[in-house]
Amino acid sequence: MGLYRTYVVPRVVDVVCSTRALAHWRERVCEGLSGKIVEIGFGAGRNVGYYPDGVTTVFALEPSTTSMKWAYRRHASARVRIEHVGLDGGSIALGDESCDAALMTFTLCTVPDPLQVLGEVRRVLAPGGCLHFLEHGLAPDPAVARWQHRIDPFEQRLGDGCHLTRDARALVEAAGFVIEHLEQRYVRGPKPWSYLTLGVATQP
Repeated sequence: MGLYRTYVVPRVVDVVCSTRALAHWRERVCEGLSGKIVEIGFGAGRNVGYYPDGVTTVFALEPSTTSMKWAYRRHASARVRIEHVGLDGGSIALGDESCDAALMTFTLCTVPDPLQVLGEVRRVLAPGGCLHFLEHGLAPDPAVARWQHRIDPFEQRLGDGCHLTRDARALVEAAGFVIEHLEQRYVRGPKPWSYLTLGVATQP
């Protein structure tokens, strides 16, 4: 799994998550971000082009050093300062209340312990800070959900831990956030992989 995890998975994820259809959703989830933000699951930096002008610094959490190398090459001239602060969103090397906002795209599906990651996000967010998130996950239609549960074990193996059956809204609320804005719908593609949740949540 070493070479597969190091080189194949980052390439596949970057290609799958960089479609024209998803570009619209990336732009929307970044709306309203400003100041210092922490981005969990930075990947190869596909969100950088959609940061609003008010974003000054991005603290990037990304376990794949391969993806980070691509991100630095791709955004070498970016106006935003990007600092890689760790591999694991479950332990963010930032001080309490040190970030103005947080961003996660297609991350809760993969992290080993989503509630631990969300707890760390709450810790580093300043009072009034918001979490912007865009995730794929468990569909509301029973027939689609059944297929997701059938496919999920294979998805985890091929996708290096990616789950099809996690409920992003439920996880964010279970972590103590309050949902301020939420959109859920299917996008183009096979339904087990294409049910998206876009949201903005705040700390109570």
